[in-house]
Amino acid sequence: MPKRLIATSSSSSSSSSESKIVKAEDSGNSSGNSENATWRRDVALIQKMRADMVAPVDTMGCHKLADPLAEPKIHRFQVLVALMLSSQTRDEVNAAAMKRLKDHGLSIQTIRAFPVSDLEKILCPVGFYKRKAVYIQQTAKILEDSYSGDIPDTLDGLCSLPGVGPKMANLVMQIAWGKCEGIAVDTHVHRISNRLGWIKTTTPEKTQKALESLLPRSEWQPINHLLVGFGQMLCQPVRPKCATCLCRLTCPSSTAKTGEKVEKLAKKSRKTVKIEKEDAFEVKEEPDF
Repeated sequence: MPKRLIATSSSSSSSSSESKIVKAEDSGNSSGNSENATWRRDVALIQKMRADMVAPVDTMGCHKLADPLAEPKIHRFQVLVALMLSSQTRDEVNAAAMKRLKDHGLSIQTIRAFPVSDLEKILCPVGFYKRKAVYIQQTAKILEDSYSGDIPDTLDGLCSLPGVGPKMANLVMQIAWGKCEGIAVDTHVHRISNRLGWIKTTTPEKTQKALESLLPRSEWQPINHLLVGFGQMLCQPVRPKCATCLCRLTCPSSTAKTGEKVEKLAKKSRKTVKIEKEDAFEVKEEPDF
């Protein structure tokens, strides 16, 4: 009976016949604070994603809607109006309404001169446009009577105006006055910070307090713009695009963390360098019987 040849891998322990895996060094937070490391890691990943995307907030956000050539008081009033209209309204719709208002000359005086019914027509289809038309006219009167035709320069003063809440007030302070007094928490910031597991809160107000305790003050202003754009483009309220998100493997809410998909994604994202070398093979003879 002819002899059969069987190939077997060499049992040699020499480095020439072994596959080696060299793991990339983790660049996590050196402080050892897991909460700190988590949000810092996620922010870095979101910044990377945002660098390659143009979200509605980037081109039509409230910081873009006031006339940059307007006199300072008018400019600040326009910022305030843009933010009052922005609630429950897409950026595209808000930007169009602001353009119509500016075409009519958007100032405290023009707003006060408008019949409410005409103002409603200009604002439509902004969310709750009828209520906002009333709030804006009431606000214009208050500003003219109590603030010398300017807007308040404090959070308390802004929050005392009809229809203005903490989120709007914080953004007005940042955009109109160049002051950061707190984190502006809207639906995107509230949703995403909870989805990522940074915090566990049930209301935007609680989210603001929790985030201000978690994040250093240097992050208070940029975090809103960063997360709003991310929420508009990827981490949406319904059917978030987890499969293309760089946070998908660590996000507690990720829908991409199932079955074989996770294994494939983990292999791609794992910071390893695999150095493979051919196994040595030796030939053995199988004895005849």
